[in-house]
Amino acid sequence: METTVVKVTPKSPQSIKAAEKPENGIKGLKYWKQDLTSGLIVSLVSVPLSLGIAIASGAPPVCGLVSAIIAGLVFPFFGGAYCTISGPAAGLAPAVMACIMALGHGNMENGYTLVLGVITMAGVLQLILSHLKAARFSAMFPVIAVEAMLASIGLMIIAKQIPALVGHKGHAHEFFGLMAEAPSNLMQSNAAVLFIGVVCLIILFTFGKLLNKTKLRMVPPQLVAVIVGALLGQAFNLDAKFLINIPAEPLKHGIVMPNFVGLFSDASMWWTIAGCVLTLTLIDGFESLATIMAVDRIDPHHRKSNPDRTLFAMGMSNICSSLAGGLTIIPGGIKSTTNILSGGKTLWANFYNAMFLICYLLIARELINMIPLSALAAVLIHIGYKLCEPKKWFYAASVGKEQLFLFASTIAVTLYTDLLWGLIYGMVAKLVMAWVYSLQSTLERHHGHGPVTVKTLWLEFVKLFRNPVSLHDTQGDVHKIRFNGPVVCFNALHVQKELEKIPSNCTQVKLYFAPSVGLVDHTSASNILAFQSECARLGTHEVEIIGLELLRMHSKDEACMRHAHSNGWQHRRHA
Repeated sequence: METTVVKVTPKSPQSIKAAEKPENGIKGLKYWKQDLTSGLIVSLVSVPLSLGIAIASGAPPVCGLVSAIIAGLVFPFFGGAYCTISGPAAGLAPAVMACIMALGHGNMENGYTLVLGVITMAGVLQLILSHLKAARFSAMFPVIAVEAMLASIGLMIIAKQIPALVGHKGHAHEFFGLMAEAPSNLMQSNAAVLFIGVVCLIILFTFGKLLNKTKLRMVPPQLVAVIVGALLGQAFNLDAKFLINIPAEPLKHGIVMPNFVGLFSDASMWWTIAGCVLTLTLIDGFESLATIMAVDRIDPHHRKSNPDRTLFAMGMSNICSSLAGGLTIIPGGIKSTTNILSGGKTLWANFYNAMFLICYLLIARELINMIPLSALAAVLIHIGYKLCEPKKWFYAASVGKEQLFLFASTIAVTLYTDLLWGLIYGMVAKLVMAWVYSLQSTLERHHGHGPVTVKTLWLEFVKLFRNPVSLHDTQGDVHKIRFNGPVVCFNALHVQKELEKIPSNCTQVKLYFAPSVGLVDHTSASNILAFQSECARLGTHEVEIIGLELLRMHSKDEACMRHAHSNGWQHRRHA
């Protein structure tokens, strides 16, 4: 006989479900079977990713495994996430290599010992930022600018891995130089190395799709590619220079230590050091926060990560990793997704992942050394492609021409300069864009009367950072929020705080955009629509948005930028 849950029972289905949500710490140990199994599967993905990321960063391969091990031993005891697997980051590989080149003046070995000290300082800065609750400021970063930064990282990863994929190393280190050398590198490629790389790429791009609906869908494509690559490498009897090289007794002879003395002995390098610390801190912190939010969306238990706690955990992990000769650490999207699909319940899966990696490092070194560098290059190129694939460009175009311009120009600036300048450009370009549209809406609302003075420009600029919410009103179980100014990413923190103030006993929320709202940018529109859908999914509030539809849309996408115009303002005034 089928039973049903009656709504008038003392405990609602939501409260029962919440009570069953797995927790970290001692309570999470009761899920040890699921986490142990998941940790094993994740470790098989971690090996090729960690080795490849270390090589892409200009570091010894063993440092990638050391980073993943440290992350697994540290993050579970500090982390504010649940299903996240942390470790070395492909997204930071180009930045780390750039720092190594800058600090070592072309000497990669010396530069790496110096960059370890930079990673330590970045970790300390992250601890300070977490104490100041700075994670909330990530809401101010424009969505498209962040997507552009990730796409730039993807393109840089691809460019830097072409030499390893074809088996011929060129002389360039920058993106455009690497791409210019690519044809000549291909012409001088090692046939066996290139064949292995191409086979691995085919596996990575097709394996998951072919087996998506079979029982083998749990097998990581990265693992399959690396195993096939290793077998082909043995069949072709590849030269040792084309293979991974982890030294004997890696924990004794294969780990380098930070060179703090060399880092501070040359005062002329201090500005370079400061730039490297800032770059790694910003990219590490922001990508960490973006990843845990993405992982939260696919968590079957719908648990919410603590951004500031995660930032603290990343700081501790980076300090410990750098002191042991490891790379920067962030939550990993691929490994975290693998963890969830494998049934992982808590951060203990990350700990078990580290335990398995220690075993591999101690007893399977010779097997790891059979992996061709071209197989790892294929793994990284696949990751890079996922960051910059065509659908990212199509999405930017679908939310407006101005978003596509911001996306493309930010990528161009990043590739010509570096990640930090690219992010700064993206922020400044978005600020100017919002300023212009806000000013245009204000002038149209007043029918263009009066000259554009310095005072007018200043007032429009300041409005972009002010709290746009002018009214809170709760009547019974209905809560109303009135927006009275431009709603943009630069005042998103204010909006976020206002939404957090909504009483939990309210079943209805009405978001009213007054006629004085001249602009709602893409980031804010995305956040508001995401808030509406999240409330609907959780069943907490029924959110009604009023007035947003009367703003001029820049595309057919609901999350596009919208700004006021004279006709729309007349309709809204009389509504």
